[in-house]
Amino acid sequence: MPSSLVIALDDIVGDGDPVVSVAPVTLSAPGRAVPLEVRVSAPATGGDLPVVVFSHGNGWNLDGYAPLAAFWASRGFVVVQPTHLDSRRNGFGFDHPVFPSIWTERIADLTRVLDQLDTVEAAVPGLAGRVDRDRIAATGHSWGGQTAQALLGARIVDEEGHVGDDMSDGRVTAGVLLAATGLGGDDLHPFAQANFPFMRPSFGELATPTLVVAGDHDQSRMSSRGPDWFTDAYAHSPGASDLLTLHGAEHSLGGIVGYEVAETTDEDPERVAVVQRLSTAYLRTALRVDGGAWPAARDALRRAADPIGHVDTK
Repeated sequence: MPSSLVIALDDIVGDGDPVVSVAPVTLSAPGRAVPLEVRVSAPATGGDLPVVVFSHGNGWNLDGYAPLAAFWASRGFVVVQPTHLDSRRNGFGFDHPVFPSIWTERIADLTRVLDQLDTVEAAVPGLAGRVDRDRIAATGHSWGGQTAQALLGARIVDEEGHVGDDMSDGRVTAGVLLAATGLGGDDLHPFAQANFPFMRPSFGELATPTLVVAGDHDQSRMSSRGPDWFTDAYAHSPGASDLLTLHGAEHSLGGIVGYEVAETTDEDPERVAVVQRLSTAYLRTALRVDGGAWPAARDALRRAADPIGHVDTK
């Protein structure tokens, strides 16, 4: 039985429509170690559909995160999920020569998706002519959050402390960062300092409207900081105007990676249901589908008898 909060949020984001999902769809990626494959999911009907590009967490692939991708697609978005080079399907471990460049290839994968929306659109029967390419969001979980935030404007600080190149994409006008890693520095564990240069972000340049989602029980193995590490994009960027903090949530935020996935340490269908609906409401407002959806969803969460989380806004 859905909770009163989920019922209230359903009244805001609406009933889901049937979804068509096609995979694998191969995109052009000259010089990439393996072909770039994506999954495309879209509602079977409707027009003027915004695009949501989703970047998976470490080791995952285009078949993961169905609880989010399918839900977003059912509520009117075209969702594109690339399989990045770090996927366990590819077998590129930390000692593989390709590994040091994976973080930049991840960002390039999202740009390739946007460059090839013709191919994306043609891959799904009946989708042609129904996509609104002027409304695009970049989203991601964990490492995927770092990947997505680059398109939103975040940069990387080099070993000398200089802010790196701008890899943002002007076609992207909104973002959702789920359990995205925070600032680097001495708090990073030695392994992360040695292997993950992307864990030294600068958020001062992230100016795109963004929702940050974090769990207040998410303790990273990469940093000695507490769960607040995953709120840094909100705390330090001008664009991240909203922070959803989920009470009791760990890194999988209740199971957004997939139902019955072994790495989910905090399995909670109610939490997943709330993340689905709140993120949908945010995207609907940020991508100009329904200006009242996000304010109404925030209010529903605030008024919940047993709140599962809370939203801070700037």
